[in-house]
Amino acid sequence: MISLKLTETKKFMSQLLLSELFDHFLFIEGDIVTFNSFHIDGYIQKDFYTEFPPEELFSAASSFSGSEALPEYSYWKQVREYCFSLIKGKRTPLSFKFVFRLSPTNIAKLISKQNLDFQPNTVQGLYLNIQFNEQGLTCVTGTSLNTFTLDKSLEKAWDGMVQRFFTKNGVAFEVAI
Repeated sequence: MISLKLTETKKFMSQLLLSELFDHFLFIEGDIVTFNSFHIDGYIQKDFYTEFPPEELFSAASSFSGSEALPEYSYWKQVREYCFSLIKGKRTPLSFKFVFRLSPTNIAKLISKQNLDFQPNTVQGLYLNIQFNEQGLTCVTGTSLNTFTLDKSLEKAWDGMVQRFFTKNGVAFEVAI
């Protein structure tokens, strides 16, 4: 786990809300505080879909074949515009928090690329917790496993990947101590 202070708030907010940069992450939950408090649960309500789900639910998932079950959570792409509609305006939100999770396909790619001694099904999730409040804008990484291990190689690989992802995409940050 690392904590990153995001140093260019306006640019990051544009990347988060107006670009596709985070669209391939699963959206776990979000809280936005403006004139009211809004909580958004990213868990897909499967009963809402009486037939086949709309194609846009899977446009961020590269491996969807049409015969798969619905994913457990929405992709950021599906809720980004709604979150933007709550945040935009003349006044800065009092706070917000978004929790993202790396998709199972990308978890498997990370494990393979880093030659880690983990099976993808043992990883509950690799998370990004993005938070804005009066102290500023931060991103905290998180790792959750389905089994107990003292091996921190996956956590270190995830932390490194997030920093490389941010650097590659022009997200300015400082590692918080």
